Amino acid sequence: MTETAITSRDNPIFKRLKKLAESARARREAQMTLLDGEHLLAAYLDAGGQPHTLVRADSFDAGRFKNWAARCPDAKAIALPDALFNEITPVSTPTGLLAESAWLSPSAREDIPLIIVLEDIQDPGNLGSMLRTGAAAGATLALLSTGCHDPWSPKALRGGQGAQFVLPIECGVDVPAWCAQFQGQSLALALAEDRSVFSSELTGPLAFIVGNEGAGLSDAVRAAATATVQIPMPGKMESLNASAALAIAVFEAVRQRLA
Repeated sequence: MTETAITSRDNPIFKRLKKLAESARARREAQMTLLDGEHLLAAYLDAGGQPHTLVRADSFDAGRFKNWAARCPDAKAIALPDALFNEITPVSTPTGLLAESAWLSPSAREDIPLIIVLEDIQDPGNLGSMLRTGAAAGATLALLSTGCHDPWSPKALRGGQGAQFVLPIECGVDVPAWCAQFQGQSLALALAEDRSVFSSELTGPLAFIVGNEGAGLSDAVRAAATATVQIPMPGKMESLNASAALAIAVFEAVRQRLA
């Protein structure tokens, strides 16, 4: 392994990495992102990816970095002073390891459709968690509206814990138009509806739709869905976190399909 030390903010590689860390547009145009930490890098490699560049902070163990570099034979190895590394890391407590990596495009699953549809989910941690839930449940596809946060941002990747590498994702979806052509049930999760998700038949082609953390689902999406369903809440709380609601609903579908 030949490691290159970069010590200047004017270095073109550092500038490129900083853009990927900060700009959704830069990530989209390059179809690249930054993976933070050993867990995400391992998940990326397990999914068949190979990073373009490996970056370590000077404080990261050189021997461990060499082991990772051996698994990424085509990657350029970069070392940064901790101060520069901290400028591009997406977390408050840096791991000391980043990987500049191309987006993966997992193949669509051939199973009975189990689709998660996300409308205007703006918190990167929530978005990543929802994608993680979908991947864990064996969802066949995730559809994200134009107003959703970038699923390939470093913080969304951290929340997803590798979900983006195994779950097919489509962004910029017109949700009402998509519902109109979907050959299956599109169930919008909402409050104060008479129909419970637990009393619904969920074994056929199915899409669950979850709305924005604060505003919920738009009227247009509610109208386009096959039905709206609720999760019964006998406790003294008005609502569930959107990510928790999706998890309950999608794993009820898993339970029915495995019964």
